[in-house]
Amino acid sequence: MKGTIYVLEDDASISGLIRFSLEREQLVCRTFGSVQEFYAGLKESVPDVALLDIMLPDGNGLDVLKDVKQKHPGVCCIMLSALGQEGDKVTGLNMGADDYISKPFGVMELVARVHAALRRRAGSNIIKIGRLELNNDSMTVTLDGRLLDLNKKEFELLRYCMRNADIVLPRDTLLTEIWGYVDTETRTLDNHIARLRKLGIDNFETVFGVGYRFKKS
Repeated sequence: MKGTIYVLEDDASISGLIRFSLEREQLVCRTFGSVQEFYAGLKESVPDVALLDIMLPDGNGLDVLKDVKQKHPGVCCIMLSALGQEGDKVTGLNMGADDYISKPFGVMELVARVHAALRRRAGSNIIKIGRLELNNDSMTVTLDGRLLDLNKKEFELLRYCMRNADIVLPRDTLLTEIWGYVDTETRTLDNHIARLRKLGIDNFETVFGVGYRFKKS
């Protein structure tokens, strides 16, 4: 199963070993030695899984965990720390961590837990395309971690387009799927897409004479 993994770990030897092990599994891995570097990477793209150390030179991994879960609830966060007492693990899990691995750890176990996290994410109702993340369970959409205010039809339209990304979707298909009728004269569809574009969702491509395509990139 493919996925992108971010590793926040200030020990270069540990982060190097993790990266080597994950890349052998055909996973994309980026490593960060500080909280500041991690947040810079998060602005560029959102990972599927984040491995977070707790004791860092410029911050605390638990604070990062809380921030990531607030802005990107679909990211699976695994704490990776030398703080391995039961109380430490309970604290991390209660703050929203999906898993907790104590140092020292076995590489094979870590890789297995990452794969398990990816399977859980794949089975969830979260769709992520670039900077955009849609959570079908909570019916929320975030762009760069910012919660968007969508009405029901805007959400349904965006969800349908994201599920059918890179496919040319005829106007009639969209009107039937979202509104349950076909009316070639209506501006309803165009108005809703204009509203989504105004919110910063720039993935919509107009296919003249046909409909729209929702681009992945």
